[in-house]
Amino acid sequence: MGKSLTRKIIESHFVSGSMTPGEEVFIKVDQTLTHDINAVMTYLAFEAIGLDRIRTECSVSYLDHNLLYVDHKTPDDHIYLQSAAKRFGVHVSRPGNGICHTVHVARFGAPGKVSMGGDSHTPHGGSIGMLCIGVGGMDVATAMTGVPMRLKMPRVINVHLTGKLQAGVNAKEVILEMLRRVTIKGGLGNVYEYTGPGAATLEVPQRATITNMGAELGATTSIFPADEQVRKFLKGQGREDAYVELLPDEDAEYDEVIEINLSELQPLVSCPHQPDNVKPLESLEKLPVQQVFIGSCTNTSYADVAKAALVFRGRKVNDNVSCTCAIASRQTYQELLRDGYINMLLEAGVRMLEVSCGPCCAIGQTPATEGIAVRTSNRNFKGRAGNPNAKIYLVSPESAAATAIMGTFATAKDILGNKIDILDTIKEPETYMVNDNMIIPPLSEEEAKKVEIVRGPNIKFLPVPDVPQQHLKVPVSLKGGDNISTDDITPASAEFSSMRSNIPLMSQYCYHRYAPDFAARAKELGKSIIIGGENYGQGSSREHAAINPMYLGVKCVIAKSIARIHKGNLVNHGIIPMLFEDPQDYDRIEQGDELEITGLLDQIPTRTVEVKDVTRNFTFKTRLDLTDNEVAVVLCGGQLRYLKKQLAETGEE
Repeated sequence: MGKSLTRKIIESHFVSGSMTPGEEVFIKVDQTLTHDINAVMTYLAFEAIGLDRIRTECSVSYLDHNLLYVDHKTPDDHIYLQSAAKRFGVHVSRPGNGICHTVHVARFGAPGKVSMGGDSHTPHGGSIGMLCIGVGGMDVATAMTGVPMRLKMPRVINVHLTGKLQAGVNAKEVILEMLRRVTIKGGLGNVYEYTGPGAATLEVPQRATITNMGAELGATTSIFPADEQVRKFLKGQGREDAYVELLPDEDAEYDEVIEINLSELQPLVSCPHQPDNVKPLESLEKLPVQQVFIGSCTNTSYADVAKAALVFRGRKVNDNVSCTCAIASRQTYQELLRDGYINMLLEAGVRMLEVSCGPCCAIGQTPATEGIAVRTSNRNFKGRAGNPNAKIYLVSPESAAATAIMGTFATAKDILGNKIDILDTIKEPETYMVNDNMIIPPLSEEEAKKVEIVRGPNIKFLPVPDVPQQHLKVPVSLKGGDNISTDDITPASAEFSSMRSNIPLMSQYCYHRYAPDFAARAKELGKSIIIGGENYGQGSSREHAAINPMYLGVKCVIAKSIARIHKGNLVNHGIIPMLFEDPQDYDRIEQGDELEITGLLDQIPTRTVEVKDVTRNFTFKTRLDLTDNEVAVVLCGGQLRYLKKQLAETGEE
């Protein structure tokens, strides 16, 4: 049997391990990316490692998420990140240049490369045939040292696309259909590889919508072939020399096949409060909508926004709706401005926001009390937009525009009727407007050594976890339910995002919305354990959801299941992730119970740990879904200690 695209890339980057699904494999990393919300911890870790310069082909620091300067904290972060990038040989994309995923694919991405990013939506780059994996910041710091990436060899699922999207139906419908079928945790351990004649009809930005939001499946990543569409895109970016054809073999072997006929898709909507709560848009009750947001890395390509503008043309935003738009990149903004589409939006009453991530992660445009907000972004967790009382619905840009006009849920066809075919006339530009003057290239090694890293008062130390002990006897500080997200653990918004370089301050708000008394309780207890339900730690890759509990003394998380990226972050930051061997034991434990583990260091390598609930006098078993390398990291007391030890042993520190 032939090879999948995923297997070909992993084989070409293979360092050690096993390429059997579920087994541990180590692969070379070509590129990394970070963004300003999470990156300070990454560069503090890289500083602590002690190397003078990165060892990747290309690393980029994007200042793109938190551009709302409400006090000194965010500018402190940006100045630190820019100076650290100069010191270590990293590109900088300045504020206003665009969201990391969109800019990276356009200006740095190349088929066949392996990229790691400190953001869960890093798989955006799979749109051009890259293997792009979202991880925590500590993993990015590790990759920048040249150390291979640890990975569980994924299962590869072929999503075979046929047909062609109808006018008024967006690539957003493809990923929403996938979420409807697979669910938010059904993709764990999988790579989704999109092929077929339907895939060939999708332009690169359309593919990016699908691979970007594939993160909501819980998947390792998603990928499309590097075919004629990719060559055309890179040529339009003036980077055709980066193109190499990269296709799966005709007889490629897959672990599973999913069939989707693009011609049969209709406008869909993800309803509150999970991305997989997907329904036909036309089936929704016509509730009043107060807010519409067209934006995010997921759905503001040139074609996306131009189609939304055509829906708005000659019409206006409903009097009861606040409609905003944030374009994903400066390049796209300028092209839309040139071709008159921005003016169409403005004439309709759409408010144009800064080129940034922004509202997607609750930095501005928080919905009203009990408000209904319709967005083109990728997540709708409770509180994700900054208000836990709001209801967030996810749709395509065409549907968002129609909804803004009608004041309730609507499709582009509701507005355009038999003229809807005009949307099919919109394509991506053949030649993009290229201007990289907001990207700061790395300094030479000689010049870089002269750079002094600037630390404002908001830049605090990187906490390092304790090495685990043989005996642990601690209380349960929190018992959480299913689908606790990283937003629940570490809230988003401009206010909280600006605290992420200051763990002593940020930790005070750990579980702020989910369990407001948690931080004070955990601090008073000194050491504790968290109990979780299914899919604990879903969502964003932000490692602060591990760092803050660690700083507050959390030693273990025992859950029914744990999301991939969060599990890695727990390991990296010294919290032992455990899974109930019998999920029914979850029901027997209560917050405040005292749990005891004897011989912990001896049990960890066996992947089975026995825990006694001293309060209720029963014993239960947990299992550790950890690779050999992860076990070594846990026993060492986190990734930073382990990496420094590893580099010292090889004489590279």
